[in-house]
Formats: sequence, structure tokens, C-alpha cells
Amino acid sequence: MTALPTLDLVPGTTLPPLEIAPISRTTLALFAGASGDHNPIHIDLDVARSAGLDDVFAHGMLSMAYLGRLLTGWVPQERLRSLGVRFVAITPVLGRPTCHGTVLDVTDGLATLDLAVRLADGTTTLTGTAVVDLTEGPS
Repeated sequence: MTALPTLDLVPGTTLPPLEIAPISRTTLALFAGASGDHNPIHIDLDVARSAGLDDVFAHGMLSMAYLGRLLTGWVPQERLRSLGVRFVAITPVLGRPTCHGTVLDVTDGLATLDLAVRLADGTTTLTGTAVVDLTEGPS
């Protein structure tokens, strides 16, 4: 197996950030339908207000999906070996998430990445790690 020539990575290498359009109510409704997660806190303003919130907010799994898009925009999906996340803050309606990735380690053809989703105001909404296979050959 040989290393992919375009992925000559060292710790500290950053992935190009993935900027997401502001989260709209339409985005939330479409994600609810696609994911099967119809929790009303994400789509019903009255339910959100009854919980003490000003408005509905994005599904945490939507942010995780955006991180998946960051990774698969960088390497083919079959090279992704693991992805784990921790939800740390909500993404409000009209929030503008940006996905970030930084290489932490490269060992034996595997790159371990530190991941985060941050809003325009600097709030981190999701953190995580991923392992990506950098070698050619059968998966």
C-alpha cells in the first residue's frame, strides 16, 4: 500500500473549513423529514417557548452531518474509519455554522483529526474526532 499523494499530512495540517448557509426553518423541517427526528423542540416554536427557549434550534445530528460532509469533501467516504462527536451547545435558527478539522496525528497510514463546528460568534456547538485511512488498497 502507498500513501495518497494528495494527502501528505503532518500534525497541525488544517482542512479547508466548510461554511454552511444560515440554518433556516426550512432546513430544520427538511432534516426532520430526512432523519425521522420530528422532535418538536426543533420545528415547533410553541414547544420551544414552553421549554423556556426563544426559538427552535437545529438538531445536533444536523451539525454532525455537516462534519461528515467536511470529511467526505476532503477524502472519499470509504476512507473514513471512525467519527465521534460531543454536542456542546445549540445551533439557533439563522446560526451560521462552520466546520473545522485539524490533523492531530498520522501513524501507520491513519490520520486522526480534531473536529469542531463553530458559529460566527465563536460559539463551539460540536466537537469530535475522526480517523481517516490515507493508504491505497482494499478497505
